[in-house]
Amino acid sequence: MKAWGTVLPHIARRITGEVPAEFDTRPLSGGCINQAIKLTLRDRAYFVKLNRADSLEMFETEAAGLEALATSATLRTPQVVCSGQWEDHAYLVLEYIPLQSTGDQALAGRQLAALHRAAGPHYGWNQGNHIGATPQPNTPNDSWVEFWHGQRLGFQLALAERRGYGGALQVAGTRLLARLPALLDHNPPASLLHGDLWAGNLGYDLDGQPVIYDPAVYYGDRECDLAMSELFGGFSEHFYRAYNEAWPLDAGYGTRKTLYNLYHILNHLNLFGGGYGQQALAMIDRLLAELGD
Repeated sequence: MKAWGTVLPHIARRITGEVPAEFDTRPLSGGCINQAIKLTLRDRAYFVKLNRADSLEMFETEAAGLEALATSATLRTPQVVCSGQWEDHAYLVLEYIPLQSTGDQALAGRQLAALHRAAGPHYGWNQGNHIGATPQPNTPNDSWVEFWHGQRLGFQLALAERRGYGGALQVAGTRLLARLPALLDHNPPASLLHGDLWAGNLGYDLDGQPVIYDPAVYYGDRECDLAMSELFGGFSEHFYRAYNEAWPLDAGYGTRKTLYNLYHILNHLNLFGGGYGQQALAMIDRLLAELGD
């Protein structure tokens, strides 16, 4: 507990109104951005995320996203307990849900389709949030093409250029931005999205019921969630079959999937560097080739 200073006693006091004489803490693995801790108070467990004090806004927007997902009454999310700042730490406290890696994937697919039925008045969100550690702008827009141009693909390409990834990537990216109207011509509803739906952000409780967490919520094309679920694998055929039975995907998804996942590959380039630049360029070239450019 010494490594966390007095923040855990502060959290305990905020939850219970006092600092219990004894409480248990256990570090948890799996996070690459935040420290994760299981905090047990009076026989109830909490999931605590810790980071530097300047991470408070990231935690507050995550909490807002979890609460929005919970309001849809579809996929289960951890209940938000509180968030705040103490000394040099920011924190987010959630319900602790014991999770396992296997469960009812067909139910997860049906519930995701139901989540996507929750529609917003526009694309975007009422505040920016984060995709991983990267800021994610969500300025509302009634045009999906304009939103994807300015708030997603264009934003990541500009960030990549500032970080030194220029040359062929920027030339090809500029060409692709100009061709977005041809790729995004299907006028999707503004669905409530998890926003960062890879297998590491979906688990199952001890009854096998699906649980989602670590969102990057906004309203957008539902295909964005489906595309990311395919990017790194981990979702079964039962998941996709159940989703499509509940709400079939539109024609052209196979091409748009590459475009939507390009956003995440560019984000990985901006976060981690390495071979993601070449992967991003290959994806852009494939999309341009499909357009006949």
